[in-house]
Amino acid sequence: MPARPRAARPAASKTAPPPSLGPRLRHARLVAGYTLLQLAHKANCSESLISKIERGQASPSLATLHRLAVALDTNIGALTSEEIPASGPILHQGERPVVIKAGGIALERLVLPKRGGLLQANIHIVSPGTVTDGQIVHNGEELGYVLEGTLELMLGEEVHVLRPGDSFTFPSQTPHGYRNTGQVDARVLWVNSPATY
Repeated sequence: MPARPRAARPAASKTAPPPSLGPRLRHARLVAGYTLLQLAHKANCSESLISKIERGQASPSLATLHRLAVALDTNIGALTSEEIPASGPILHQGERPVVIKAGGIALERLVLPKRGGLLQANIHIVSPGTVTDGQIVHNGEELGYVLEGTLELMLGEEVHVLRPGDSFTFPSQTPHGYRNTGQVDARVLWVNSPATY
């Protein structure tokens, strides 16, 4: 059986927010019964930023999007990804959806988002020089495996330099973030349980 051709990797560049983010964020806010100001206080961001995101005029950082999701008692995947009906248990290379995040990060979905799903797996594609906007904290567990590139994993005050073949695991309650210190895209297989992104 001939090998499948390798699909071109998506560029993890700055881009507009997913078209569904604004309406989904507004819907989740209204369902929760929050005004813009109430959500802004709960998520520790500005009211004007939330308004711009809801109108599709701003793209939040991953950390800000995470704070909004936590404040609304949901996860990032529910705010940004369409629930795609799975055609089976296999997602072939080149057929997996890629969600572009602001700030040089893209997530290639290895598990399609579904309501009530406990497992989330993505390939984080991190552009050179990209750093997460602060460290995030949430419930759950995480593990990862560096496929390509170099990544600094920040766990609280600790900084770990990871290269291809290195793996990691930590409780999600540990403040965490990362930075691509290399010259090429870093590609990291990242698994969360429960679903966070």
